[in-house]
Amino acid sequence: MPIDPSAAIELTAFKWVPPFARGQVRDLRPRWAMEEQGLDYRLRLLDATRPCPEPYLLEQPWGQVPVLDDGGVTLFESGAILLHLAQKDERLLPADPQRRATATSWLFAAFNSIEPLMFELSTVSIFSRDAEWATLRKPSLMETLGGRLDRLADRLGDAGYLDGEFTVADIAMATVLRVAHRTALVPDRPRLAAYLARCEARPAFQRALADQLAEFDRNEPAAA
Repeated sequence: MPIDPSAAIELTAFKWVPPFARGQVRDLRPRWAMEEQGLDYRLRLLDATRPCPEPYLLEQPWGQVPVLDDGGVTLFESGAILLHLAQKDERLLPADPQRRATATSWLFAAFNSIEPLMFELSTVSIFSRDAEWATLRKPSLMETLGGRLDRLADRLGDAGYLDGEFTVADIAMATVLRVAHRTALVPDRPRLAAYLARCEARPAFQRALADQLAEFDRNEPAAA
């Protein structure tokens, strides 16, 4: 298993989050990438229920996760971390110049063109669902997001993955699409549903998800 307390790579994650957030915390992305690569890593766990330690804010200004320390090279933001890890292995970022450019473009597309709308959907559907502005915003948001997903489905076509073969871009896009799991946005688009199912069926994803969830289970607060 890639989790090894003596590993040179350290991943910072939360030791516990509420049930609604489980499987969505973004350290899942580098966990998945390192599982695909067979890279060992150790964990540094933060308590999300307490104020963020001041030293950590020097590494991640907003106190978020993940942070990756790769032998003294430290990165924050999951997209930057994915790109850093992918550069280690042609299985995630091909050597061919055009394929590398395509995978990089789709990685940024996932985080720039799809994820902000997904995050807004979470806001209007969960965190601010009782606010009047959220009720008013949701229909137009669903229309805009649906249009983006339609274009994604058209571009994917019958291909197995975004660039034909699995790359780091699929880690990015699949984890973004998973944010919509409480909606019909993906199931209503069969190509996207099949694509997401294909990504989630990968053994590396299954191991990464299981490890993240197991950590939350181990640190479940005692019942009051």
